[in-house]
Amino acid sequence: MSEPRACPECLRRSRLLAHLAPYIERVATGSPGSRSPELLRLGNEDLAAAVAPKVAEQILTQVSVVPERRLRDDLIAAKCWACCRHDELYPGGLRDAADAPWALIGRGDAAHLKRLAPEEAVTVVGARRATAYGREVARDLGRDLAAAGLVVVSGLAFGIDACAHRGALEAGLTVAVLGCGADIAYPASHRSLWRQVCERGLVLSELPPGTGAWRWSFPARNRIMAALAEMTVVVEAAGRSGSLITADLAADLGRDLGAVPGPVSSRASGGTNDLLAGGACLVRDAQDVLDAMLGSGVRRSERLGPALDAQLGSVLAAVEAGADTCDAIAAHLDLSGAEAAASLATLEALGYLSCSLVGVYSRSMLKPPGI
Repeated sequence: MSEPRACPECLRRSRLLAHLAPYIERVATGSPGSRSPELLRLGNEDLAAAVAPKVAEQILTQVSVVPERRLRDDLIAAKCWACCRHDELYPGGLRDAADAPWALIGRGDAAHLKRLAPEEAVTVVGARRATAYGREVARDLGRDLAAAGLVVVSGLAFGIDACAHRGALEAGLTVAVLGCGADIAYPASHRSLWRQVCERGLVLSELPPGTGAWRWSFPARNRIMAALAEMTVVVEAAGRSGSLITADLAADLGRDLGAVPGPVSSRASGGTNDLLAGGACLVRDAQDVLDAMLGSGVRRSERLGPALDAQLGSVLAAVEAGADTCDAIAAHLDLSGAEAAASLATLEALGYLSCSLVGVYSRSMLKPPGI
């Protein structure tokens, strides 16, 4: 696969957003009707004039004179790559959005961009202050959807997002979309999770490396999460949760919307129960998501299909040939221990390994302590 490439014009757009960040913050958080997704539909000159009229010309000039080599060197120094709207690897779902980012800055194996078609992805979001019930459901959804061959997209935030990522890492591919530079673990306490996603999935942002998080950048990143996937599932959300912004953005794009039901007396489930009352798909488990996206009755093993012909098939063959530890499988197939463990978890979830065979790997490798 060819490496993703971003043109100088689109890279400068990312640089412009970083320069305008404090001005966007003031406008997007202080003026009704000026949310960041709407502002980001504007072209460079109009955006600068709208949020920073007194210094617009100065900032535009400052960004325009940054040499192309400097733009690319900064990416390399941060161990990032970039893909823009002019590149064939740019995710197809984003092309449907009028406010799509001009460029995506990424960390991780860029080959995973090939799998980021809307019909291959599910966005899972929810409350940061999630209940034990919500965390368990999110982790199960992430694991089972990834085991079914779907890409699980979320935002690396506390609560539901983190649990969805952790579940997906047990069985397949996950993508984290950040409201800061892709080279920054945010929140900082999720550095270990961020590193795992970088190593085994993708971390994406429209902001250049080194850019910190702003309040406006979270609704902005939500629009990316909503556009990347065919369906957005809200696991838990209070009546005025930020997760409902993602749901609204998904609905505006004509994407499917699902919600996990919760106790009517629980504040944490007020938003999701309202979504269900408004016609969102009922999501009790991964099968409900597959039914909504692929048609009733499509099972996980059917969904995964040809994937067993590649790495999963090799891992299964190694087990059948007598490999009795995760390290032995990894060494035999030239995989990392984490990759071998994730493949074994997927095979277990799909029923290819019995409980007796699953003993060849340690569950502690698959389920990090705590949720």
